[in-house]
Amino acid sequence: MGLDDRDALQTLRAAVDPNGPHSDALIGRFYTHWFAIDATVRDLFPPDMAPQRRALSQALGWLLGEMIAQRAEEPVAFLAQLGRDHRKYGVTHSHYDTMREALLATLRGHLTYVWDGRIAEATVDFVDLVIGVMRGAADAEQGPPFCDGTVVEHIRATRDVSVVRLQLDQRLPYHPGQYVTVQVPQWPRRWRYLSPAIPDDGTGSVEFHIRSVIGGMVSPAIIGETTVGDRWRLSHPLGGLHVDREAGDVLMVAGSTGLAPLRSLIMDLCREAENPRVHLFFGGRYPSDLYDLPTLWQIASMNPWLSVTPVSEFSTDPPWAADYPDHTPPRGLHVRQTGLLPEVVTRYGGWGDRQILICGGPQMVTATKAALIAKGAPPERIQHDPLS
Repeated sequence: MGLDDRDALQTLRAAVDPNGPHSDALIGRFYTHWFAIDATVRDLFPPDMAPQRRALSQALGWLLGEMIAQRAEEPVAFLAQLGRDHRKYGVTHSHYDTMREALLATLRGHLTYVWDGRIAEATVDFVDLVIGVMRGAADAEQGPPFCDGTVVEHIRATRDVSVVRLQLDQRLPYHPGQYVTVQVPQWPRRWRYLSPAIPDDGTGSVEFHIRSVIGGMVSPAIIGETTVGDRWRLSHPLGGLHVDREAGDVLMVAGSTGLAPLRSLIMDLCREAENPRVHLFFGGRYPSDLYDLPTLWQIASMNPWLSVTPVSEFSTDPPWAADYPDHTPPRGLHVRQTGLLPEVVTRYGGWGDRQILICGGPQMVTATKAALIAKGAPPERIQHDPLS
């Protein structure tokens, strides 16, 4: 029965369940086996494998859950994107072959006491699906796996937000609203997701807004150590955040540097004379965290279809804000509101007639989405990037 055998797939899912007691050890054995039979693989991964083990366990668990529910569209799209993205690591055909061998051997060894014809068939079919879709998507992709660029400007906008501008060696085509993974010289083989804050203009210029994540490794290094002349590597663009010009007016909700992809979409809309109405809520913890209000003011002053409402959790700035640029825009924007983004946004109504785009931290996105749905917004009208 293979992938139609839900009981066999459930057995596999229980084995890799990231919340299960044996998942981390199982995934650890897989990587140990893979590195043993293919020494070239180890250099593709960072020294600390714990995050990688968790990510693989979560991915396998989700994929098997979708297979059990007989849903194939999203898993295939996810695997195809994964295959295209993994080209940046230098993954080859032989790596897929040895990955298949190691994964099958590890699962068979872990499930020795229940291994039979049904489990074997389901396991082989599932692993072949994963490997086949990833490899096929990678082979079909014609664009470059990555693009290198030079940092030409680094602006410390706030204590924990930087604006970094690069000039790429060659154009990296992307749609406004997409994101890329970025590798910086301070952390080789550590990739971080970033969204360009300007549309692709054909010249290879790109701008990123980066917020330092507490406990993170890459973002603090970017903010504290990036200098003009640094060489960055960018992956193939991913994601599908977009504005449909024919689908009505738009609500955008941005938390901190979640503004970047939404600003890119707004700047792209400026290329046309007629646009849907767009209302952007831009939020931060303090008023000084609203680092891009002057730019938004300039755009809104020339485009009457755009409204911008600043939002901060606190009404006044901390003392350290005086050490950074003053981001107060000239008069003309909506009066700044105080409170949490989900609360402020839903004070204005349910927004059920809008296309809704939400960008920011996972907690903010989840809370804002839930608040809007509770107010009557259709879930199918709400877009956001993957939360993990």
